[in-house]
Amino acid sequence: MTAADHDRIPEIALDWHRAGRGAALATVVETWGSAPRQAGSQLAISGAGDIMGSVSGGCVEGAVVTEALEAMADGVPRLLTYGVSDDSAFAVGLACGGTIRVLVEPVGEGGHRLPPDLLGDLVAARAARLTLGYTVTLDGWVRSLVAPGQDGSVDARLRSDKSGMEQDGRFIAVQNPPLRLIVVGAVHIAQPLLSMARACGYAPTLIDPRGAFGSAERFPGEVILDDWPDEAMTALAPDARTAVVTLTHDSKLDDPAILAALASPCFYLGCLGSTRTHAKRLDRLRNAGVPKADIARIHAPVGLDIGAKTPAEIAVSILAQITLTLRRGA
Repeated sequence: MTAADHDRIPEIALDWHRAGRGAALATVVETWGSAPRQAGSQLAISGAGDIMGSVSGGCVEGAVVTEALEAMADGVPRLLTYGVSDDSAFAVGLACGGTIRVLVEPVGEGGHRLPPDLLGDLVAARAARLTLGYTVTLDGWVRSLVAPGQDGSVDARLRSDKSGMEQDGRFIAVQNPPLRLIVVGAVHIAQPLLSMARACGYAPTLIDPRGAFGSAERFPGEVILDDWPDEAMTALAPDARTAVVTLTHDSKLDDPAILAALASPCFYLGCLGSTRTHAKRLDRLRNAGVPKADIARIHAPVGLDIGAKTPAEIAVSILAQITLTLRRGA
């Protein structure tokens, strides 16, 4: 398993099924109170009891695995509820004060199992960075993959990036493309920023045409592009699930990347530099004819003001600001 496997739950379940190991997907469909995982969180279970992912903070996974193994045996999905008012919740250790409902779907042919072909289509869509919703009715186990524009309820959940139950009894799981982080400038701050971002579910890419900076020795295992920033940004095509951070505070490198980012629908653009450096940056952008509304999208000096001093602390402040923008808007 790799560090990114916690974000590949459908893929892992499909791999286990195709390898003949058996598989089930457990998905949080509803939460109340201080539940540890949000709706849409998933756990993959193999026929041998192997797991990847989670549906709680470790409180109920053992009980869910037991139910999943039984579901794989009889082919019947389960809808499980765990909460502090339920004796079984105390037995499995759900002491956080919340309540969760977990849907367990065995993968396989026939009956009410999750069809492997449908799961395969979902995995293929994820690989292609396509946006869609996975829907399942909890009273008849009717499943479908819904593209944007085909269902108003699905569209609303895709926009809010929140999986959950509908009043018509359907559970809608949001399948938005994975988050990406594009970092321009292979400086010291970039080293902790890339690893922290990956832990938060981002696929990071580093851009720096300076070979001495963007080397594999300084950034082992990272995706590094040595193209000029505007060319690299064009190839990467930032979308609404992409954050962009410029760290060189060298106008020759940062400005082309900033202009490319402002021409894209990226949800976050942050730029390193002092207040004075940013003022000069704004003058250059205005002189280049960049509209005031676009300039207002820039977060600079980059990061939340938490008194950060070290490169790692600055990386924390940047990722915190990215998270705030993603979850609550600019």
